[in-house]
Amino acid sequence: MYSNILVPIAFEEGRDSSGALDIAEALLAPGGSITALHVIEEVPSYASTYVDEAMMTEARKSVVEALAVKLGSHSTVTPKVVTGHSGRTILEEAESMGADLIVIASHRPGLQDYFLGSTAARVVRHAKCCVHVIR
Repeated sequence: MYSNILVPIAFEEGRDSSGALDIAEALLAPGGSITALHVIEEVPSYASTYVDEAMMTEARKSVVEALAVKLGSHSTVTPKVVTGHSGRTILEEAESMGADLIVIASHRPGLQDYFLGSTAARVVRHAKCCVHVIR
């Protein structure tokens, strides 16, 4: 059983976030906590000058609302939205919160994943805690 679980949530098609949350709840020790993390990719600096701050604030608000909808009946899960590079930010958040397990959904790898590496693969390779991958 794990006491501090991080579940990265992606809004892409084919990602089974509800399955990852179900597994996290099954592996959670009594009195433990689950954090659902969504990482908003940073806007590149060359494009940030063209993006209105109000638009960014509204987009972030929409993401927070979408994450709440995605959590659905998982009322004991704490949602968290951050900005950064997904693979690196997931690892940083796991370390800063003292996570002892990351439950991450993954898709079946395509050709591009063999050259670039997927987020799940990066998390598995570099995490300092246990990682449970859902396919």
